[in-house]
Amino acid sequence: MGNRTDRRPIAARASGWAQKLSAALAQSSITPNQISLLSIFFAAIGAMMLAWSPNLAGLLLCAICVQLRLVCNLLDGMVALEGGKQTATGAIFNEFPDRIADSLLIVGLGHAAQLPWLGWLGALLAALTAYVRVFGGSLGLAQDFRGPMAKQQRMAVLTATCVLAIAERWIIGSSYSLAIGSGIIAAGSLLTCVSRTRAIAAQLRSGR
Repeated sequence: MGNRTDRRPIAARASGWAQKLSAALAQSSITPNQISLLSIFFAAIGAMMLAWSPNLAGLLLCAICVQLRLVCNLLDGMVALEGGKQTATGAIFNEFPDRIADSLLIVGLGHAAQLPWLGWLGALLAALTAYVRVFGGSLGLAQDFRGPMAKQQRMAVLTATCVLAIAERWIIGSSYSLAIGSGIIAAGSLLTCVSRTRAIAAQLRSGR
């Protein structure tokens, strides 16, 4: 895992359940890197439900898997840093599984909406938001986790999209919300790339 100044601010870290669960995991033989890889597993299941079985049950399972993926993303850092189980390769496992999980889910959403190109575009732009953030860090600046469509917001939109799609199909039998959610993620990710790039440029101009 990266150092504390490069951590994404997540309010749930202070919650009792997260602290108790991370403490228990820190006492076990489970490593932070294994938790990071588990996030890919949950994302893959969610993506398969979206791409191959976007019915009511599949959408519900995807929404659950998105949340489990986020729990893994929360706990891997807590176990590594607060639990004292950092590893030499932790920085790799901190970033790479996130990019894979994001891509799987966003591409899956595009396929569920029958707009595969929009899913691939959203996945590319989501990866670019992380690239811009890390690029700023490589210049010696604090990594910028601002939105409007950072990882937490992307996954919130995806979860809400699944829930709305369930209601939409249940009530009127259509699935327009899947396309709308996919478009929001892509457009929001583009805006995030722009806002983060502008922030980097402003800091470089000011000499910070």
